[in-house]
Amino acid sequence: MITSTIIALLGTVAISTAATNDDAMQEKEKAAWQAFKDKKPDDFKKVVSAKFVGVYAEGISDMQKDLADMQKWDMKSFAISDYKATPAGPDTCVTTYKVAIEGTYDGKDQSGTYNAGSVWKKQKGEWQAIFHTNVKEAPAAGAKPAASP
Repeated sequence: MITSTIIALLGTVAISTAATNDDAMQEKEKAAWQAFKDKKPDDFKKVVSAKFVGVYAEGISDMQKDLADMQKWDMKSFAISDYKATPAGPDTCVTTYKVAIEGTYDGKDQSGTYNAGSVWKKQKGEWQAIFHTNVKEAPAAGAKPAASP
């Protein structure tokens, strides 16, 4: 009976710790998106490593390119959903999620839902994104493309 209680207690602690870690990592992810949306490079650099690498449909990016691209975005809103954080050791975490974006890049509409992923590494006691990728979801099979103006 005591063994069952201890196992149940440990399971509950593990689940609540995982949820807390998911929540904490999601807050870091939101902070990076918010800084990018608000065009605040100093805030962005607090949660994104200087050695950051991004992989996008347009190509490979680094911190300098992402900061330049930040100025070309007019992001009205973003919303993160289906967030999952998967630890990959004591100082590394892989996250996956969807992000719905409303906005333009260089004057062209980029609104839609993107599948995204990041790798976070704890450096000097702080979590920083070292890798990020996102790709816009394709229309559902059989769906008609949107009419162009």
